[in-house]
Amino acid sequence: MDSDELLKEAARIAREVAGPASSDVDERSRFPAESVEALRHAGLLGALIPGELGGLGASLAEVAACTETLAAHCASTAMVFAMHQIQVACLVRHGHTDGLGQFTRDVARLGLLLASATTEMGVGGDVRTSICAVEADGDEFAVTKMAPVISYAEEADAVFTTARRAADSPSSDQVIVVCRAADTKLERLSEWNALGFRGTCSNGYRLDARGPLGLVVPDPYAAVSSETMLPVSHVLWASVWLGLANGAMDRARRYVQAEARSKPGVLPPAATRLAEAAVVHAQFKDMVAGATARYEALMDDRGELSSIPFVVGMNALKVSASTLVVDVVSRAMGVCGISAYRQDGEYSLGRYLRDAYGAALMVNNERIHANNAHLLLADRRR
Repeated sequence: MDSDELLKEAARIAREVAGPASSDVDERSRFPAESVEALRHAGLLGALIPGELGGLGASLAEVAACTETLAAHCASTAMVFAMHQIQVACLVRHGHTDGLGQFTRDVARLGLLLASATTEMGVGGDVRTSICAVEADGDEFAVTKMAPVISYAEEADAVFTTARRAADSPSSDQVIVVCRAADTKLERLSEWNALGFRGTCSNGYRLDARGPLGLVVPDPYAAVSSETMLPVSHVLWASVWLGLANGAMDRARRYVQAEARSKPGVLPPAATRLAEAAVVHAQFKDMVAGATARYEALMDDRGELSSIPFVVGMNALKVSASTLVVDVVSRAMGVCGISAYRQDGEYSLGRYLRDAYGAALMVNNERIHANNAHLLLADRRR
């Protein structure tokens, strides 16, 4: 499947499956099962996996474009797709064992859905610290984790879980463990009844898993995070938020066009507001495209990926994108007026605004600013 076909298929699924189901997904806070099944059937869950391993061999930019397209119709579907692809990227770039290689092929062949458990109760939200540890027993591992959030855990075919490398390892010596659903027990600890992104089903769980040691990613989590998880997360999350902005702008544009048709020859009062919003929207698009291209150009340069300027830049992408999405959606609401404020009708933007406000809270922007502050204090460039 070439780039054009990939994007056309994502657009078809967004338009024909994700969009029509989006209101029900939001109202019932349910997993977008039909959308994920359509993505699986089309092979898009294996988009980032190289062709020689059975995947589509897509670039990150192409997957980001698919994510953006999905988000314009259903942000929950797009976020599930993005979170899955983040784990796929980690698997492809760091899954060097025979067991992980075979698992990668299974993801492509079967369209397995991957989830992530990086947060843990008792560490204050610090994903670079773990209390739980990998307990080795012969050729198998066992791990137990108390996770405040695991998105769509009950629908996933595997959960990528962070843990200390061994029981006697320090809290910062972490690895990723692939916990297959068949070998994992989940005990729900909390419910997900959120303002936005309601279809991600981000409940809290106690996770108990066993499996072969070959499913433990050998690279340190610190390396996986800096080289892959952090930049890919920020690129794909930003693509979700840009897609939200695209969807809101599309409704605002159609609203102004309808106003213009009703009074030929007269510029609608909201047209100027639309033009102002378009300026911010264009800046948003350029920022996401630029950050994506920068990461793709540097993704094999380990030194550059761990450099302070690169990390600060990726963190800045997250903060800026999560702020701009609220700005653009709010401006679109100003264009559409009461029609956007209503919960019904073709110009309603309530769901878009609720989803947009979640962007700054997914890894809170305050924590990102604090991290950047520490990095900038350590920067000794002249």
